[in-house]
Amino acid sequence: MDLQLSDEHRMIRDMARDFAEAEIAPIAAQYDETGEFPRETIAKMGAHGFMGIAVPEEYGGAGMDTLAYVLALEEISKVDASHGVIMSVCNSLFCYSVLRYGTEEQKRKYLEAVASGDVVGSYALTEPQSGSDASNILVTAELASDGTHYVVNGTKSWISSGPVAKYILLFAQSDSDAKPRYRGVSAFLIDTDEPGFSQGKTEPKLGIRASATCEIHFENYRCPVEARLGEEGQGFYIAMAVLDAGRIGIAAQALGIAEAAYEASLEYAREREAFGEKIGKFQMIQQKLADMKTRIEASRLLIYQAALAKEKANETGARYSLESAMAKTFASETAMWVTTEAIQIHGGMGYSKELPVERYFRDAKVTEIYEGTNEIQRMLIARLETGLR
Repeated sequence: MDLQLSDEHRMIRDMARDFAEAEIAPIAAQYDETGEFPRETIAKMGAHGFMGIAVPEEYGGAGMDTLAYVLALEEISKVDASHGVIMSVCNSLFCYSVLRYGTEEQKRKYLEAVASGDVVGSYALTEPQSGSDASNILVTAELASDGTHYVVNGTKSWISSGPVAKYILLFAQSDSDAKPRYRGVSAFLIDTDEPGFSQGKTEPKLGIRASATCEIHFENYRCPVEARLGEEGQGFYIAMAVLDAGRIGIAAQALGIAEAAYEASLEYAREREAFGEKIGKFQMIQQKLADMKTRIEASRLLIYQAALAKEKANETGARYSLESAMAKTFASETAMWVTTEAIQIHGGMGYSKELPVERYFRDAKVTEIYEGTNEIQRMLIARLETGLR
């Protein structure tokens, strides 16, 4: 596997790093405190091409590959994980879905708007009764008698960017008699400005607070047939295939968080003194730093491997579920472990909001949960390896 970065890859990485440090770093703590959605910087990210990195230029994107995407997402998340997850949802879940399964008309309508940062895209799979059990979908989409539209009813929960999204990829039960039920799930592109759609309260989250999350409600929402994504009954397959891509994004987000916590710890170890010595000279601190660095670099290799597997799959149609699940699991647990150790290295100051390490800790936790909990990822990895269901 060739891990040498091309000039183009280094360019997008450096551009994302410079943008994050100049535009996001000065406001990250403020937006974490207020929980306000960072509309202005998301629009700027779109103007720089970060909201549709792998979207072809003909549809308004940057026309780059998955490795370029994870390099940029890592740099954005290193400065602020909230901006990172907004970027991830738009790229991995919304744009990738439309690009892979959409009609030409759908690509032109939805991709350019989201990839440019003019509007925000979202993804709605989870419901109050169905988290890890994603096949247990109760939201319904009933085809009208005249065959022109679907009537959508029900509630989705924990929808990232739900309070601000213009377009949402929705998964709903279009055939209640299907056996098993997941074969009756279809996918729909929802315009949130239309009647019958409403948002619930924004969730008061532990971390990634500037990434707005809420319930969304449908009451006799009329979704045109031409807004269905893919064939009827193909929705659950689309959802699972797209989550493979999403997990690579979450792994890159986790890597960025871990790197930020590690670099803060490294700097602190060089400067902080105790017992007349820099604490970086103490073996216990050295062990923590060594393990942090090793886990971060191992995560990076798994993520790059998953990115390359996705590119290959784009050509062959193969799945890359194993690579994305391993990358997401290991990187997210690395982020949680590294941020925990970072607080320990900083001692009391690590527990204070005066320094960003406590934010890194809070932001890291969700990477072990969303887009498939790590328990589900381990089950998936084991099933793929054993061939047993």
